[in-house]
Amino acid sequence: MPVATATPVPATPLDRPGSGALTLAFTTLPALLRLTCGLVGAAVAVSVRTPPVRVALLVPAVVVLTAWSLWYAWRAFRHGIGSALVAGDVALTTAAGLATPWLVAPEVLPGEASWIAVLASTSVINAQATAPARWSVPAGLLLTAAYATGVTLAGNPGEAAAHAGTLLAQVGCAAVMAAVMRRRIGRADAVFADYQRLSHEAVAARAVREAERRHNRDLHDTVLGTLTMVGLGAIPGSSAMLRERCAADLRTLTALADARTATTAGETDLDGRLRVALAGLPALRVTATLAPCRVPAEVATVLAGSAAAALSNVARHAPGATVTVHLARVDGTVVVEVADDGPGFDPTTVPAHRYGLRESIHGRMATVGGRAVVDSAPGAGTRVRLEWSDGY
Repeated sequence: MPVATATPVPATPLDRPGSGALTLAFTTLPALLRLTCGLVGAAVAVSVRTPPVRVALLVPAVVVLTAWSLWYAWRAFRHGIGSALVAGDVALTTAAGLATPWLVAPEVLPGEASWIAVLASTSVINAQATAPARWSVPAGLLLTAAYATGVTLAGNPGEAAAHAGTLLAQVGCAAVMAAVMRRRIGRADAVFADYQRLSHEAVAARAVREAERRHNRDLHDTVLGTLTMVGLGAIPGSSAMLRERCAADLRTLTALADARTATTAGETDLDGRLRVALAGLPALRVTATLAPCRVPAEVATVLAGSAAAALSNVARHAPGATVTVHLARVDGTVVVEVADDGPGFDPTTVPAHRYGLRESIHGRMATVGGRAVVDSAPGAGTRVRLEWSDGY
């Protein structure tokens, strides 16, 4: 019997939704921060050019830093932020910090509000958000040292010490925050991955179980049914009827195997499928009223198989009964009724291990979203009503 097995599914970003969201946030926010601070910083930088600011150095520096801010944002939005982008940002900000004496007027240095101070803070925070701690923390220390050195050379050691402390706090806080978020989200993704794995295994297990149930239904409705009838004496052991029954079972099993290897797309005639099922039970006295009815091929297979199982039960348990089979559409619902005037039974007393009603009829109908209603009582015959509609 073929057994469904789970096949490995390649990992995709959807398998790590937390990490994907974090990467998006740690790409978008640094890109916007670099872009806005770069453009505002450029405007502020060229607005104060009092000596010892060297305009010949300031203008090229502002042009380069503005172009870098634009490139950084464009590259981040298009391709993400890689190690080269982080290294380039740290290198340019370090150079700008060391050149503070020639780029920033002394009167705007105090208060940690100069454009160089803002540039340094931006690069420190972006480095922590976009690079692993083993690289981002040393980069933050380098940026702090470059800023402190440049401002000290500009003649303001107090400002150098004050903003250096601020930069170190930013390095520590941003690094810890990024590390905690990455760790927490990594754990969440691990839990989600376990859930996905268990879901795939459950789907595979259901597929295996459904395949087993389908094969058991097929065997119950054909070979096992024939053997039961032989055991009950309904069919003589070496008779032409037994040979015909075995040949019919073989044809049915072969047709089922062929149907499962073929496509089930499109529609087919349910009334034709029911006529084939009736032809397989020539010993029954059946009056059939089959209105033309087209349904999806898979649904036709299930309805015809369930009806055939009901007819087989009649042949097995009430061989002399008169049977009626009725097919119609009622308010958009396809209805197949199999009724007999046999001895009937109490459906509530059927043992749980019995396969006929539970799987061959109810279980089979459930596979296409249909349902079966069995109405019977001792001495009152049996009516099996099969229903299916697109609304189920």
